[in-house]
Amino acid sequence: MPDTHVERPMSEAALEVQALIKRSRAAQAQIENYTQEQVDDLIRAMVWSVARVDRAEKIAKFAVEETQLGNYEGKYTKIFRKTRATLQDIIDDKSVGIIEEDKARNIVKIAKPIGVIGALVPSTNPEATPVIKAIFAIKGRNSIILAPHPRSKLTNKMCADFMREAIVACGAPADLILSIDTPSVEKTNELMKQCDRILATGGNPMVKAAYSSGTPALGVGVGNAVVTVDDTADLKDAAQKIRISKTFDFAASCSADNSVILLDGVYDQMLANLQAEGGYLVSPEEKKKLQDMMWQDGHLNTGMVAQSADKIAQMAGITIPAGKTFLIVPETGYGPEHPFSGEKLSVVMALYRAKNIDHAIELTNKIQAYQGQGHSCGIYSTSDANIFKLANATKTSRVMVNQPQAPSNSGNLWNGMRQTFSLGCGSWGGNSTNANISWRDLINETWISKPLAKTKELPSDEALFGSAIAKIK
Repeated sequence: MPDTHVERPMSEAALEVQALIKRSRAAQAQIENYTQEQVDDLIRAMVWSVARVDRAEKIAKFAVEETQLGNYEGKYTKIFRKTRATLQDIIDDKSVGIIEEDKARNIVKIAKPIGVIGALVPSTNPEATPVIKAIFAIKGRNSIILAPHPRSKLTNKMCADFMREAIVACGAPADLILSIDTPSVEKTNELMKQCDRILATGGNPMVKAAYSSGTPALGVGVGNAVVTVDDTADLKDAAQKIRISKTFDFAASCSADNSVILLDGVYDQMLANLQAEGGYLVSPEEKKKLQDMMWQDGHLNTGMVAQSADKIAQMAGITIPAGKTFLIVPETGYGPEHPFSGEKLSVVMALYRAKNIDHAIELTNKIQAYQGQGHSCGIYSTSDANIFKLANATKTSRVMVNQPQAPSNSGNLWNGMRQTFSLGCGSWGGNSTNANISWRDLINETWISKPLAKTKELPSDEALFGSAIAKIK
């Protein structure tokens, strides 16, 4: 029977991406055998090219102007401080040659580059995400192609161009970093098909597309952080940190506190503290207006994402006093019929009351069963019993204790979490990892196994199977 298969011509988008992939592979081949010193010189130069004061100011200002999301202070902090902290976090890691030796098992692990990394860049963090993903890729001697959201394509290009200049100054090929400068869904999908590994941060549809592309992918789940304040907490400190987390970059981060649960014994005082920190408690009538504005046809209104409290209130037809920076919405339910229980990507916070820590855990699980399972939760407490009870009983990858959730989940100078902007949510969030994704996720590893000095011997059946022998007859 004759072969009737006809090869279809590649689309214009596919051809454009194919050309980028070709350039990227050629550049990556030139650093495949770089030394650790050469690699680390590159990433130092890349971060300095965007994080020095004049550049950080320029990028932060431009990002706000282009995207109309978040605020200058938040963007500047991320490009100036977060990139530095991430560089500090990885600069001493060994990523070339032998990176690990397990003497007990007589195994040696050698790092190898993957090749071309395809990276999705969201519009909510367009200033630091390209930089952090790029240094992770190049730390592993890979090249990277950035696929930005159309809303932030010029910010992405600005960051990429600064880093390309820095790379050339170090004697390496500029094409180690490439970007899709006129992005589209079709081009992003083509990149995910043609690259060697996908690093996906963005909306749920794009993350699902990454996992369905046929290319190995590292994706992230939906955020919807739930934070509990128990009756052992420092209430003033907790209120201040919740405000910091909720208002940072106008809550553009998926780690911002979306729901706060207060135990009965501290409810009144903690609510007063939150109001003193700039929270505005909405009335039942105002809650209805806010809900009608925030969700339209069952979907979050993107026009209110990462906007100021004043603008959100104005859009909803609510008048709030001067100086109020976030909105507090009393809530008791969870799920689709109670949309405030979901992720809001805004300075709007749902507030719950719990009888005790067990009730708080129950609420956390029910809220995150609706949205955000696997991502993160937090607790303000000095009780290890409560902290570990919450951690053990919730389906979560991260529990931040006595820390502002948004700047802590992804690593900060005050904790030991890996610095990143890509947060794995495990099987709970439909991801392949729970980790704060870093350069180690963007390499291949060759394991060398030598014979043990002494061959292991199987123990007796009694020692190995124990009571199972008597139970199973």
